[in-house]
Amino acid sequence: MIASIRGVVAEIGLDRCVVETGGVGVLVHATPAALAGLRRGAEGMLHTELVVREDSLTLYGFDSVEARRLFLTVQTVSGVGPRLALAILATLEPNELVRALGTGDVKALTRVPGVGKRTAERMVLELRDKVGPIAGETADAAAATTAPAATEVAEALQGLGFSAAEAEKTAASVLASDPGLDAAEALRLALKSLGKR
Repeated sequence: MIASIRGVVAEIGLDRCVVETGGVGVLVHATPAALAGLRRGAEGMLHTELVVREDSLTLYGFDSVEARRLFLTVQTVSGVGPRLALAILATLEPNELVRALGTGDVKALTRVPGVGKRTAERMVLELRDKVGPIAGETADAAAATTAPAATEVAEALQGLGFSAAEAEKTAASVLASDPGLDAAEALRLALKSLGKR
């Protein structure tokens, strides 16, 4: 198994990047949170999981060991493959996912494209005991951990090739319209906004 990869970031896309290591450019499918921490032309590191299929070898990348662990955990549920698992972690931060599974928050899980009510209920039923609720976390603390700083989103946009001024303006605008957005959603909305220009 390839547990991590480190090298110069050659390309960054909306859901993937290319990391050059040992003279080879490796394509890594990754979450927005993982991509936000990378800069084109600079050295980057991702925790990874290699998924082997009969006709492909696909590397998935994450910004933390916890995110990689959850990627594997959700795939133990029938009907959840690696692409859907990545979509789950792209929509819900690890602490949000653990909270949703631990508290049986089906509504939060169905925010993920491709996860219907039945799949969400199955995930809660099968994974609640594996992840458990986040003990002692107040609503304010939860909001503080998921509300991204405008600078974090702006840096992610700059890493994707936008100018500093454009990135900062767009990030501030998106977060001003909804301060409670998590980092992944804020980045998605910012990219959508920039794509219309």
